[in-house]
Amino acid sequence: FFFFRDANALVACSRTHLLLSTSHLSSSAAVAMSGKGYGGGKGGYKGGGNGGGGKGGRGNPGKGEYYKNLYGGGGRGKGGGGGGKGGYIEGEGGGGDGSTKRLRTSGGAELRATLLRIDGRPYPAYNDIKDVEYDLGRFSAVVQHVQSDPFAPPSRCYVRVPLAHAAFPPECFSPPARETALRDWLTRRFHAAAKRAGVDQRSGEGGWHGPKGGELLVDLPGQHVLDRSSVIVDRSAAAAGLPGGGAIEARFTVALPARGRSICGEWAAQIFSETLPRLVLEALLHESTDHSALMAHLCSVEDQQAARSQLAGRGLVAFVADGSVLPRATGASDRPMDAASAVPFSSPPSLRVTLPVPNAGSLTGMGLPRGVTLIVGGGFHGKSTLLEALQVGVYDKVSGDGREGVVTDRMAVKVRAEDGRAVTSVDISPFIDHLPFGKRTGAFTTADASGSTSQAASIIEALEGGASALLLDEDTSATNFMIRDARMQALVSADREPIRPFITRVRSLWSERGVSTVLVVGGSGDYFDVADTVLMLHEYSPSDATAAAKDVAARIAGGAPPESKADRGMPPTPRRVLSAPGLTAGMKTHTGRASIRFGDEPELDLGGVEQIVEHSQVRAIAEACLRLGGAARPIDEALAELEASIREGGLDVLRPGWRLGNLAAPRMLEVGAALSRLRGLEVEGSVGG
Repeated sequence: FFFFRDANALVACSRTHLLLSTSHLSSSAAVAMSGKGYGGGKGGYKGGGNGGGGKGGRGNPGKGEYYKNLYGGGGRGKGGGGGGKGGYIEGEGGGGDGSTKRLRTSGGAELRATLLRIDGRPYPAYNDIKDVEYDLGRFSAVVQHVQSDPFAPPSRCYVRVPLAHAAFPPECFSPPARETALRDWLTRRFHAAAKRAGVDQRSGEGGWHGPKGGELLVDLPGQHVLDRSSVIVDRSAAAAGLPGGGAIEARFTVALPARGRSICGEWAAQIFSETLPRLVLEALLHESTDHSALMAHLCSVEDQQAARSQLAGRGLVAFVADGSVLPRATGASDRPMDAASAVPFSSPPSLRVTLPVPNAGSLTGMGLPRGVTLIVGGGFHGKSTLLEALQVGVYDKVSGDGREGVVTDRMAVKVRAEDGRAVTSVDISPFIDHLPFGKRTGAFTTADASGSTSQAASIIEALEGGASALLLDEDTSATNFMIRDARMQALVSADREPIRPFITRVRSLWSERGVSTVLVVGGSGDYFDVADTVLMLHEYSPSDATAAAKDVAARIAGGAPPESKADRGMPPTPRRVLSAPGLTAGMKTHTGRASIRFGDEPELDLGGVEQIVEHSQVRAIAEACLRLGGAARPIDEALAELEASIREGGLDVLRPGWRLGNLAAPRMLEVGAALSRLRGLEVEGSVGG
């Protein structure tokens, strides 16, 4: 076979050469994760054969002969999952649950011949190309799941490029931060290649009987560099025999083309024999990569993680590098504002620190101390923009984002009021208690929380999840939860007010629990009494206003003792024991950018969980909630176990065997936030507190 140095040579090569089968792939490459129970059931639609993990049954001879005569050929049988019968519907024929299934191996010539053979036949005949690892020269391809019809969700596929053929140098894989960044880089390259080729859009013409489909989609990342399932580096025992001791596996979907419900085999053959090899060459091989741009991406991510790891030891909750561009292009875009219009960030001299990093040498900028920090200033001067940069500073950014120099403690949580959210068995008594008619709030439950009760619940849930810092903006907070001024205190006495405002707890959160607070405030100077640091923004430039704020607090006092003087301490947070989230494994889910629907359950609104930055994280949160469906232990323990499983086995542990390529790792704080908002959540009590 041929090695090509550029895309033009590859495109110019004949289809025959592209599809030549070679022998360099070890047979061990045929092992893949998939569902158990492939043996023992009836044979699949082809009437028997080996059913993957075990030997399939002979199948129903009549059914097998019918499909054999209808679609032609002999082919593999497929025992149903758990002993069930084979079928075309996803899940009916045995979905993945983690057992190993050995794929049959073949060459590209067979793939093309099969697609041409089934041209014009009913759509289910596409299953003839499923679960075969096709050797396409420098990589192999697998169609793992075939959609049930042209209008169903597209078919799941993946390619595997042996590490020796991808030829990325060792410095791209170590330390681990670089490997995560490499996988992110390859995902972006694969998506960009599909877009350039024009195959990221579904084709369709001529109504029902016209040809349609054909789009090849790769999960699209945003501005954040996250652990993703779209591209993985497989060094498992199954891949160890490949050249280089492993493989880069890239996952994508293809809308297998059809005319009506009849297969467009020649079009499908073009996708797999011409389009896919070109995309692999352009995106997944080092020879076609701009190495300097790649290393800039990897080194930037490594530096961000190195800076973030130093925060706790330096007594900082966050760091903002000088020169950072914090504002975004528009309210609907996460891309940076044009540098000509933005004011670069510059640290106040009193807060300037320098952090050593492995690649850039050092980063200099503002170190935001732990404790209670206020961000103040006039309206429209950049207060909320700074806070928004801090809240996403828990994630790494792509080079050139403008905020790659902003890093925040990984356990910092943005909290806001969320009228109407569900709350289940949360002890909000540190903030709200003694409701009318003597109702207590030690295990507060409601399907329709107010602004104040929702914000109190979100803070307690964040503490339950191990939050190290709370990020709040008065614009998205409940006013009565944050402060009561002197006149209101005089009119409505404390013994008649169930709410103990946040100002009465913010000091003890830090002094007793070690939890910092960063608060944007523009309407209440009472917070000057409890602040350690006051940062003022004027025309987007920060200054240290701590001394001035303390002077104001000393000179100007309210008519009644401010509630800031009435901090009663912050009691320990009980740990809720999860009984059942009301979910079962295998439930159908639908996700939006900030929502999940499990089966027929009411939609779960995650719009108030502001540190979810990508739709792919929402999908992962949905899978995580389903996985925790049988948990009967404290929520924090269940989440810690899940986090350890993901760290060990990657995001694939969320749905073993499925090779989902559209997941991005959320923090367990966001998974816990989603669980806490489930309207079917069941809690059987709490421990501690």
